[in-house]
Amino acid sequence: MTQSIRIFDTTMRDGEQSPGASMTHDEKIELAKLLEDMRVDVIEAGFPIASQGDFEAVQAIARTIKTSTVCGLSRAGAKDIERCAEAVRPAPLKRIHTFISTSPIHMKHKLQMEPEAVLEAIHGSVSLARNFTDDVEWSAEDATRTERDFLLRAVEVAIRAGATTINLPDTVGYSFPSEYGALFADVIANVPGADEVIFSAHCHNDLGLAVANSLAAVQGGARQIECAINGLGERAGNAALEEIIMALRVRGDGMPYSTVVDATRLMMASKMVSRITGFPVQYNKAIVGKNAFAHESGIHQDGMLKHAQTYEIMRPEDVGQGATNLVMGKHSGRHAFKDKLRDMGYELSDNAFQDAFGRFKALADRKKHVYDDDIIALVDDAAAHYDDAIKVMRLRVVAGTDGPQTAEIDLEIDGKPAWTTQRGNGPVDAVFNAISALVPHSAILDLYQVHAVTEGTDAQAEVSVRLSEHGRIVTARSADADTLVASAKAYASALARLRAKRERGEDAQAVG
Repeated sequence: MTQSIRIFDTTMRDGEQSPGASMTHDEKIELAKLLEDMRVDVIEAGFPIASQGDFEAVQAIARTIKTSTVCGLSRAGAKDIERCAEAVRPAPLKRIHTFISTSPIHMKHKLQMEPEAVLEAIHGSVSLARNFTDDVEWSAEDATRTERDFLLRAVEVAIRAGATTINLPDTVGYSFPSEYGALFADVIANVPGADEVIFSAHCHNDLGLAVANSLAAVQGGARQIECAINGLGERAGNAALEEIIMALRVRGDGMPYSTVVDATRLMMASKMVSRITGFPVQYNKAIVGKNAFAHESGIHQDGMLKHAQTYEIMRPEDVGQGATNLVMGKHSGRHAFKDKLRDMGYELSDNAFQDAFGRFKALADRKKHVYDDDIIALVDDAAAHYDDAIKVMRLRVVAGTDGPQTAEIDLEIDGKPAWTTQRGNGPVDAVFNAISALVPHSAILDLYQVHAVTEGTDAQAEVSVRLSEHGRIVTARSADADTLVASAKAYASALARLRAKRERGEDAQAVG
């Protein structure tokens, strides 16, 4: 008989702490709804004390989500906990997740607190949180570098104070699977009351071991895994939710544990997070990468034709990754296009559908073949830039060996038209100079990346842009059959996001 593992998604909290991965209010609600549809057990919606925007997003998600537990993060201070409690209060199922560092290096240099004072803070914070909800999670930040005797004492204090979930995070991705699994087994065996709470694993991927460590924790007694879609998170990221789900599903023979998460929506979730954050998924990414189910070797292809399981341990449809096909074209009608979108997991409003259909027909006139990935790119691109305050309305570029490279551009800025012509050292530089002339800024271009959505010389280009300005980092992405148009739209969108951050007074946040 298999045992159930709770899936705790932290894409909107720890994931959003990735430089440039900030999400808007509406994007967070959109993602939360999908996570609920996927039957994710716990949704960590944010860090309410961090900003007014974070508080409002967590509160809105708490009002929206009915069947998943909505969780907010807080430090050990009373103001943090009270703010978190207010944010999650509307949720039918709510959790306060409070934490404090327990390792010697963190207590000395970060907290500047003595161990006994930390134990007092643990008891006080968990006790206060229990006044607002019966579901309280406590985390020992940097647990894997904490002295074992002190960790046992800290966990015992948290349980006695009323914590119902105990998280032992590998905050800096330091642990090996064997020692991380042993950590859980030791704590569970030696702390009074450990059999009455749920133990949780939260692993970072600094050594590329986050998923392996999370699975080892389950073998050691953990019954909740904290993870993020696409492995999003600080530094090298968190354990990837999609990899956790499928590892448990495919290898149930060796690990008799299961989750209730709907795996057929993993691909949709991956694409949504990639579109929202502007972080492209690497082609060879496990489970959701473009090449995860691709076979080029003749030997592999021969084996696949004879029996799929010769080289695939799971089916593409198991994770919602269907095969690319060519059935859509310029003669396809609205009904066929709507059915296609539905098959791909999209349910659009009438206005959004009409816009998507118009973009599809325009693309079909320009491309010989329209692939599934083309449709995904154009629909996601429309959704990503629907409410941008800075929009590219028209672009004309002169380039070539003779020069000078010139860009003539029409923008709509806060609903008002603006126009200019600028030169540059190449067509992309000219385009960016033109946009900068209309939207002055001091941001640095940290990343400009182009890749083809599909094969062929007529493939759509997908452009990613990352800007930084005084500690604020934003990323935007756009797709178009014209690389320069995609570049202009991505750059304009990034500037719009940067301006919004500047107006809200947001700076880079860092939570352990």
